[in-house]
Amino acid sequence: MVKIKEKTKIAPNIHSCTVEAPDIARKALPGQFVIIIPDEYSERIPMTIADWDAKKGTVTFIFLEIGASTQKLAEFKQGDDLYSFTGPLGKPMEIKKFGTVALVGGCYGIGGIYPVARALKEKGNKIICFSEARSKFMLYWNEKLEEISDEVRYATVDGSLGIKGHAYDDIEENLKAGKKFDRIIAIGCTFMMYRVSEASRPFGIETIVSMNTVMIDGTGMCGACRLVVEGKTKFACVDGPHFNGHKVDWDIILSRRKAYLDEEIISQER
Repeated sequence: MVKIKEKTKIAPNIHSCTVEAPDIARKALPGQFVIIIPDEYSERIPMTIADWDAKKGTVTFIFLEIGASTQKLAEFKQGDDLYSFTGPLGKPMEIKKFGTVALVGGCYGIGGIYPVARALKEKGNKIICFSEARSKFMLYWNEKLEEISDEVRYATVDGSLGIKGHAYDDIEENLKAGKKFDRIIAIGCTFMMYRVSEASRPFGIETIVSMNTVMIDGTGMCGACRLVVEGKTKFACVDGPHFNGHKVDWDIILSRRKAYLDEEIISQER
């Protein structure tokens, strides 16, 4: 068990949670994730690590309240204990000097790109973050991203902040206008990562996507997170979670997005 040190609703249905997990905080690297089980009756939930403090022994994750287990997690308060908190898991993001790096985050992925952007900036890269949401009140960590980035670009569906549309629209327009990126990293919902990958494909810019969204077990045991990369079967949890988006078979991934929708509805009703 781990104790919740701080829990805040930072946007509608989006929560930031910081827990006491000193062993994980000492080992965590950008791009890794944890598996959380809120109570003994809950399912396993993979969460990208959004921040950590090795001295304080704390780990922070961002989660979107969307299904029965995350709704249950949202009910926890400061001082409560989470039943299980395992990590750090997955391979860390490749951090080195690339040049100009674009990082795209949406929903929980805004928190996910933060430690990656921070680490890449420390390596001397020029960092441009693209943060997207349906409206400006759904955005969060704006100041944190602006502090570590050379530029932060916002996209909102209703046009209330930044461009009207999605981050992948902004990426595509920048690329068509001649903007140069040496690497693109996208963390967020499956469709957003797919669209970012398709936008950069004609320009041959290596685009890394984080496939946490298809995980269940997180340790390579269940096989639910299998995906096809360059014609070969991979497990997102142990072979990734980061893959070149141009080499992922997105048709398979997108067709499985709602495979358990009926069961999720039944679980919520119960």
